[in-house]
Amino acid sequence: MAVSSLAFSSPKLQPFTPKPTATAATFKASSSPQQIQSTPTINKKKILQVGVGILAASVVALTPLTADATRIEYYATTAEPTCDFNFARSGLGYCDIAVGSGQEAPYNQLINIHYTARFGDGIVFDSSYKRGRPLTMRLGMGKVIKGLDQGILGGEGVPPMHIGGKRKLQIPPHLAYGPEPAGCFSGDCNIPGNATLVYDIKFVEIYSGNRK
Repeated sequence: MAVSSLAFSSPKLQPFTPKPTATAATFKASSSPQQIQSTPTINKKKILQVGVGILAASVVALTPLTADATRIEYYATTAEPTCDFNFARSGLGYCDIAVGSGQEAPYNQLINIHYTARFGDGIVFDSSYKRGRPLTMRLGMGKVIKGLDQGILGGEGVPPMHIGGKRKLQIPPHLAYGPEPAGCFSGDCNIPGNATLVYDIKFVEIYSGNRK
């Protein structure tokens, strides 16, 4: 049977017989082995209570209170220089930070891009840089919002992007998520309705994996 070493912290202790009517105050003032042995239990209980309190506070802090509360500025994003937008007939705004020299974006194929997505007020709501890896996406098949399809593939006066290129897109609501909120979970939505979005796109490569 294991015995706590705290019970023997003082050698040659004098025998002690607790009084039958010992009170809480007597227990606190006593220097008996019973006090020495009980102290760690009290401390552990206090530590446990503090830990539970911190956990509860963390849960509250992470719980979105409103749709606006989820608009978080991600710490790992990349900021591209500003540029003057050209506008297509669709209302899409685009400008090239760097024109790529590789293959142009292919229709109905998977590509890898890095991106930072912001609201019109500059608040970042999504970023592949935060996750540390590019996004694999298929163009031209309605798998992404219309503004990204047109902004990367080209069309209606918008030139296609090439591998290595960097482009800034200003996507109006009708080419983004429209009048309905998006990115919703448990009643909280990351993207409000009728939001204009600004994307910084870097065309990394044609996807070469096994996904179909």
